[in-house]
Amino acid sequence: MKTIAAAGILNALVALGFVLVSMPAHAAPAPCEDMLKDMRATKATAKLADADAKKVNDLETKAVERCNADDDARSDKFLAEAMKIMGK
Repeated sequence: MKTIAAAGILNALVALGFVLVSMPAHAAPAPCEDMLKDMRATKATAKLADADAKKVNDLETKAVERCNADDDARSDKFLAEAMKIMGK
């Protein structure tokens, strides 16, 4: 009887281990292409001062560079900063 109970517990622990290993450690960043599309739509309707428009354009350039390099996390940070400047 003890062997059967121990085997059941062992199977449960192994199954739990598989579940924990398959879970991501943190949420994945949004695809940079999606954020870039959203940022460009916001920029198209934004009323920005020249200085802010320059900052947004510079951040967009950096974001595209990082996105093309498959560095979505950094690209998303640049885009989030641009959105903040535009009040979103």
